[in-house]
Amino acid sequence: MAAALAKRDDVELSLWAPPGDLPADTTVVTTPSDTLWLKQLSLHGGIAHLLRTRRSLAAGTIVSLLIRLGRAYRRQPADVVHANWLQNALPLWGTTTPALITVLGSDFGLLRLPGMKTLIRAMLRQRRAILAPNADWMRPVLEQAFGDLAEIRPIVFGVDDSWFEVVRHLPSDESHHWLAITRLTRNKIGDLFNWGEGLFDKTRQLHLFGPMQEQVELPPWVHYHGPTNPDDLLKRWFPLACGLITLSHHDEGRPQVMLEAMAAGLPVLATDLPAHRDMLQQGQTGWLAATRDDFIKGLGWLEDPVNNQSVGQAGRQWVKDSIGTWDDCAGRYAAAYQSLLEIRP
Repeated sequence: MAAALAKRDDVELSLWAPPGDLPADTTVVTTPSDTLWLKQLSLHGGIAHLLRTRRSLAAGTIVSLLIRLGRAYRRQPADVVHANWLQNALPLWGTTTPALITVLGSDFGLLRLPGMKTLIRAMLRQRRAILAPNADWMRPVLEQAFGDLAEIRPIVFGVDDSWFEVVRHLPSDESHHWLAITRLTRNKIGDLFNWGEGLFDKTRQLHLFGPMQEQVELPPWVHYHGPTNPDDLLKRWFPLACGLITLSHHDEGRPQVMLEAMAAGLPVLATDLPAHRDMLQQGQTGWLAATRDDFIKGLGWLEDPVNNQSVGQAGRQWVKDSIGTWDDCAGRYAAAYQSLLEIRP
């Protein structure tokens, strides 16, 4: 997102974010102290992980994050503030800077906390704002809670061009390699281990990737590879895999790994959640499973080479037509910034 925005001639990007590879033409506004603090936060798995697993530590961390964000908002002049996560916009209170606020999954779930909507409404009253969920299914709740104070404009993320360039070569033998790419928590794993028991063996293999963020016991039939990276998925795993499985119970917005898999022509088998229904059409661009029987049927149906190819191609075309690249996403955000700056009668 940052790299695509930084490339635009009509955007001068100042970035406050954890350390990492930064795009050219970007002004870094993270102080050295903030950088060290954010690095430690990343090593602990981030705010959402702390909220789930170490609430006593999370409270102080949240306060520190909000204080640091508040200082950054006031230190760096900006025409528009683009905040990722609803709660990261709370420190804007007391200012009038227009804001575009990206709504993802976990922050949407935090709206259930007592008083959270009241705090967000108080911040929104002070400025022109657009709330930009990255999936349409969040719009009704956001309209009901904040539609009188802010425009609700769903803006989907994009996908790197490299995912569209993946060429798949399924194994010539009868083996099927299924991938699960997720942070390892009970909610993210969901029903995967229960439903998968007895279904995977040497011929039908399940390869699991992601950081172990909770102590989750892994069944012996799971091939666990630990954390992964895009290059490994692009060059090794996506070309030979039969499909991607996600049976999450988590508060999902629009999972990026699903978009990347679909862009690569890799079929997705997912739980029947609003976030997944927003992306997959049953038997056309993917497979939704509400029960173990649905899951079993989906595995068999997608292992048929004709169905696999058809769903993979349809999914890739849907991502091209409906999602596009990160450059397309940056264009959507730039248009939203401009509308926040327009003088209204």
